[in-house]
Amino acid sequence: MRVIQAVILLAFLTAVGIFAVQNTNVITVKYLNWVLSESLALFTIVVYLLGMFSGWTVVAFVRRSIRRVGEEPRY
Repeated sequence: MRVIQAVILLAFLTAVGIFAVQNTNVITVKYLNWVLSESLALFTIVVYLLGMFSGWTVVAFVRRSIRRVGEEPRY
């Protein structure tokens, strides 16, 4: 199982590396009063990491809520 996970991780990292090398163009992102000019690859990686973090917090919240529902009520 670990070998399969390692192969999948290596394939993913290879794809990200190829994406980063091929997308060095600078893009401008505007949000409210912020203006950010960075490479497309860096911006995509940062957005992906923020998505992972937000997904992780949502999963933790749901697990905690399910665990609380299964507990006996406190009086």
